[in-house]
Amino acid sequence: MKKLMLALTISLAFPAAYAQQEAKAAPKAEAKAAALPAFGKEKTIPAPKIAKKVLSNGLEVWVVPRTGLPRVDYVLAVRGSGLAADDKAHPGFAKLLAGLLSEGTAKRDSRAVAELAQGYGGSVGASAGFDGITVFGNALASNAAPMLNLMAEVARMPSFPAKEVTLAKANALQALRVAETQPRFRAERALATAMYGAHPYGSTEHTVESINGTTEELLKAEHAKRFRPERSLLVVTGRISEADAMKFAQAAFGDWKATGAAVAEPGPAPTSAQPVRVVLQRDGSVQSTLRLGAPAIPARNPDYVPLRLTSTILGGSFSSRVNTNLREEKGYTYGASAGARSYREGGGIVGGADVRNEVTGASLTEYFKEYKKLGTELVPADEMSMNKRYVAGSYLITNQLQRAVAATLANNWLIGLPSEFLGQFVPAIQKVTPEQVRDMGKKYFNPEAQSVVVVGDSKAIAEQLKAFGEFKVTDK
Repeated sequence: MKKLMLALTISLAFPAAYAQQEAKAAPKAEAKAAALPAFGKEKTIPAPKIAKKVLSNGLEVWVVPRTGLPRVDYVLAVRGSGLAADDKAHPGFAKLLAGLLSEGTAKRDSRAVAELAQGYGGSVGASAGFDGITVFGNALASNAAPMLNLMAEVARMPSFPAKEVTLAKANALQALRVAETQPRFRAERALATAMYGAHPYGSTEHTVESINGTTEELLKAEHAKRFRPERSLLVVTGRISEADAMKFAQAAFGDWKATGAAVAEPGPAPTSAQPVRVVLQRDGSVQSTLRLGAPAIPARNPDYVPLRLTSTILGGSFSSRVNTNLREEKGYTYGASAGARSYREGGGIVGGADVRNEVTGASLTEYFKEYKKLGTELVPADEMSMNKRYVAGSYLITNQLQRAVAATLANNWLIGLPSEFLGQFVPAIQKVTPEQVRDMGKKYFNPEAQSVVVVGDSKAIAEQLKAFGEFKVTDK
């Protein structure tokens, strides 16, 4: 009993002692913070000198020589070849197409491609986005020419071997089965349909039918339609001279010619949509996955930069408003986010969090409160400064490596931004005013324009959702 009483005494005394230590340490910590020097002036990415040339077949080539590691990075961006080019019967097809490019060519099987790339001191592969497919490769500078030849072979002459297609389809089906069990996947898919409707941006995820309907013949036919030199950009960065880069590009891609009719461009996405209210039923769920969204702007819109900063302030960082509110202050979730996504032909505003059933309605209330506040009140100077530093610093860190510079230039080109934007972004962010942020909030984060998708158990949350309109409950 004496031991028990002693243990209780210690346990009860510890919080008080700990609090006293914290109280004593606080002034010292504040004094130390006050003594720290002020933040340095934000820097920008020095605008690189980009040598540009258009080959006779229409392929654009950009070269950015850099000193440093003896390595060369390549990115081939093919506009109009991505998920937005998929027909209604084959959503998600571009992901299969991109993944199979390096799994066999007219000259080599998948193992030979991988081993040759490794022998050059690098790798080769591809990925699909909304607006295009990017093929990437890297190698030691001494192997710059043969690696570019291999990358051109992968991009221009994929063979889509039957066994690789069968394996890719099996893997895609398995991945889809797993994804279907994830509330986040279901919510994002439903929200995309609500925002974009029949536009290709509204259906970019695989279905069982689209995967099963993919054949070797379809892959070859679509590759011929989508991979065209006049819709492509090759970015070369690294320890390589401009003259050598242009010579290697001509040798690898100079005789590339398109065959057949090109796939049609998707056209502009909707800039507005009738808001919907949907609950995707998940029996027995103890939490709700929330998504709020509305159509927004393409990257070429003049609002792109101020909207980027506005998104960061609202929900694009750990210290953002919605995360601070729902996670730190209310304890509703482990993380909440909100912000804009911009593509070549459109964009969207998307917010979301996973919350406990009992705070589903309260979480939506806080989201709408933050959206409304953003569009009616000016952001304080210190909050503006903090978020500008965060956006600028993240951009600088992200684009330190030459492979990242190549990827950023290629992606900017795909979504319609000029090469100069690489060096213009940070100065443009620094010029954004609190008035512009308020205008962005009012224009794009209007609570009345937001669709709401909830994945959860409708029986547990129905009463809470009544305040936000009439929700359609569905299993799909």
